[in-house]
Amino acid sequence: MIGLGLTPRISSLLFPKYSTLISSTMYLPEELVVEILARVSAASLARLRRVSKGWNATINDEKFAKKRFLLRSHATVIMLVEHRVYLVSVNLHEVHNNMVKVKYQLSLKDPLSKSSEEVDIHDIFPCDGLLLCTTKDDRLVVWNPLSRETRWIQPKSTYNILDYFALGKSSCNKYKILRMDQIGNIHPDSLEFEIYDFTSNSWRVVGKTTDWFIQPWQGRVMSVNGNAYWLACREGHGDFLQSFDFSTERFKRVSLPGDHHSYQVFGLSVTREEQQLCLLTQNNSKQSPYAWIEPAEEPRINVWIATKIESNGAASWIKFISFDLDNIHQRFCFLNAMNFLVDPENKVLLCRGKIWVSKTFLNILGENKSIQVDHQDSESVCSLLVNYAPTLVQIQQGSLV
Repeated sequence: MIGLGLTPRISSLLFPKYSTLISSTMYLPEELVVEILARVSAASLARLRRVSKGWNATINDEKFAKKRFLLRSHATVIMLVEHRVYLVSVNLHEVHNNMVKVKYQLSLKDPLSKSSEEVDIHDIFPCDGLLLCTTKDDRLVVWNPLSRETRWIQPKSTYNILDYFALGKSSCNKYKILRMDQIGNIHPDSLEFEIYDFTSNSWRVVGKTTDWFIQPWQGRVMSVNGNAYWLACREGHGDFLQSFDFSTERFKRVSLPGDHHSYQVFGLSVTREEQQLCLLTQNNSKQSPYAWIEPAEEPRINVWIATKIESNGAASWIKFISFDLDNIHQRFCFLNAMNFLVDPENKVLLCRGKIWVSKTFLNILGENKSIQVDHQDSESVCSLLVNYAPTLVQIQQGSLV
């Protein structure tokens, strides 16, 4: 077993209560040192990076970041509840009293508030452990909940409610923000695209189109391996899958599975670990903003996972989950741009509840499985569910608040 030497100075950082007892170099197994490092504060980790190249590599490792996060929070999902971000643990094998266990609230302070009030968050766009958040008062911030680092992004022009955002990165790991400013709502006239470059700390226009638009009920944008994906629409051609490559700064159309005319796409999601794009569809449903699903209709619900997406937009899909909703004993509403998560291990969907007719806080759906989960606060409403993979990646500096 490999031992790592801890000098009194280093030991005082890791073991402040016992530092006076350590008068010489102490050796600990590497596994134990990793366990200790996973439990120290973010401020201490920043100093411990300088101890050695080995420690710096360990602290920067994604597996270490995930281990540290799980040890400290035991959370698997981020929920947006009443404009606040919470870490949530949902045990699919044992849901106690049909209640969601909210671990704790992630604190995002408002830099414009003298009393350090919490920010009211409107939407979240995750990418590699970083969260791009829009606020209720139309501001934009990039946030790392693990390190508590933030960067507030100033607009070139005023943000508005019709904007769509995506956080991504180029092949050289440079983070960028895509802003899609849609002119018009129900019948858009055009889309203008802007890129925010973290290095130059500025926005620049990269293009404009009148060929396609984003329906207001299809506005979820997903980030997968640094690129952005969303559902778009072209007059007379129906819905299709669009993407943006942050390296080339070009748009491309991504192929859908099978005969895409035989089903309706309800929404997109991303798997937690492998970062694969997911597609939620219903067979032979009417093309409408929403669909009422009755148990007697027994519609077929499918979840597809993209195993590979080529640079030209060609995608390989596998059908991951397929089930009827005949085990649902109440009316259930599937919406376009429906927010959902996929649990590969248990082969179920996690869907936020309280969508019109749904009275539950969270729904867990799968083949021969239907669990309605409540919240300890009966009035609470979950407006967003996102997977979260913690990271110690530092936000590129500029106008950092």
